[in-house]
Amino acid sequence: MKKVTLNTYRKDKYYPRVVLAVAKVLSKTDEVSPVGVLLEMGNLNKKKYNAWLKGQVPYLERIFEGSLSKANRILRIMGFHSYDLNMVPKNTVYHEQGKAKHSILRFSKSGDHKLEEAYSRHFIWNQSQEKKNQIIANL
Repeated sequence: MKKVTLNTYRKDKYYPRVVLAVAKVLSKTDEVSPVGVLLEMGNLNKKKYNAWLKGQVPYLERIFEGSLSKANRILRIMGFHSYDLNMVPKNTVYHEQGKAKHSILRFSKSGDHKLEEAYSRHFIWNQSQEKKNQIIANL
């Protein structure tokens, strides 16, 4: 597994795809989530994602299309890129949809706290719309 660090993330082969996916998500909304980026990149199937939201799939990584090391690299690159864009991190809790109990959804089989936090961390755009449009246009 290739280690993604603050010094090397721009050289990673997934970096251009992550940047493009973040820009596409930003063009629609001011909040970027790992799930949104993975959907935009094609690593999550929308139908399977909706099944996970309804609690029909035990954890999100089960429906990820690709290796889990790839998912971890994408999450790290997205975090570093969002930091470069001066976006504000916000932890979000995902609840099961469609049932009265609304249990909390899991992202990973292991339930590792740091990994669960990485999947649930959204990044909020808190700057001017002009700067956002400039970033999107520069791709």
